[in-house]
Amino acid sequence: MEKIRVIITNKQKAVKIPTGMRMLVRRCCNAVLRMEKFPYSAEISVTFVDNDQIQELNREYRGKDMPTDVLSFPMGENGVYDENHTTGAKILGDIVISVPKAVEQAKRYGHSFEREMGYLTAHSMLHLLGYDHENGGIERVHMREKEELVMSMLGLPASSAYTFGDESR
Repeated sequence: MEKIRVIITNKQKAVKIPTGMRMLVRRCCNAVLRMEKFPYSAEISVTFVDNDQIQELNREYRGKDMPTDVLSFPMGENGVYDENHTTGAKILGDIVISVPKAVEQAKRYGHSFEREMGYLTAHSMLHLLGYDHENGGIERVHMREKEELVMSMLGLPASSAYTFGDESR
């Protein structure tokens, strides 16, 4: 596998980021790229924000004036990505995670904060690689299967059967 660079920035103060969370996010990005057999070096930016910050981004970029759990900003289309001319890495895009929303959802779904953050990272990474669930149907099921496969690879399996109750999933 080529070199993977995950740039993580914490722009929120609502939730203390536990030791090891940054490593988990990096491992998750790597696991998705390995699973998808991504053949290039890659760069991914991950930013931790609070609910107000993600609501502002959601309103600005998606026209939805509400906080969401994660936003993906792909830099590629149809397998063609911008490239970092210094390193030659493909720039996959940006992942923005609302940490307070992740805490809330972990409680709601009855699993750990680590699993929720890993899930949101895997979900968003698949979006950066061109997967979409917005139209539902088989694409949604296929994406969910890939997310759960990554969670199992990382030792973070679901504590119960998954549901499609959340709009973002």
